[in-house]
Amino acid sequence: MRFALMCKDKPDHLDVRKANREAHLAYIRRTGVVEMAGPLLDAGGAMVGSLIVLDCDDLTAAQAWADADPYAKAGLFDVVTLSAWNKVIG
Repeated sequence: MRFALMCKDKPDHLDVRKANREAHLAYIRRTGVVEMAGPLLDAGGAMVGSLIVLDCDDLTAAQAWADADPYAKAGLFDVVTLSAWNKVIG
C-alpha cells in the first residue's frame, strides 16, 4: 500500500537538513520502501521540506518509517502529514 509523506521544515533549519542529508539518503536506500522522493523547494529553489511516497504494509509501518527517518530524529520538520495514497497516473 502506498503512503504520501509530506514534511515541511521548521523555519531557518536548512543547516539541519544539510547536516542530515547523507544519513537520510542512506536510510532511504537501506530500507527499500521509498518509491519516490524529493525535496520541496521555495521560490528561490532552496530546500524547505520533503515529499516521499512509501510502499508499506500499513499505516503503522509507514509511521514507523517516518519516525525513524534521520531528518525526523534531528527535529527538522515543523509539519508532517502521512496519508494513504492511490497512484493513478505515472
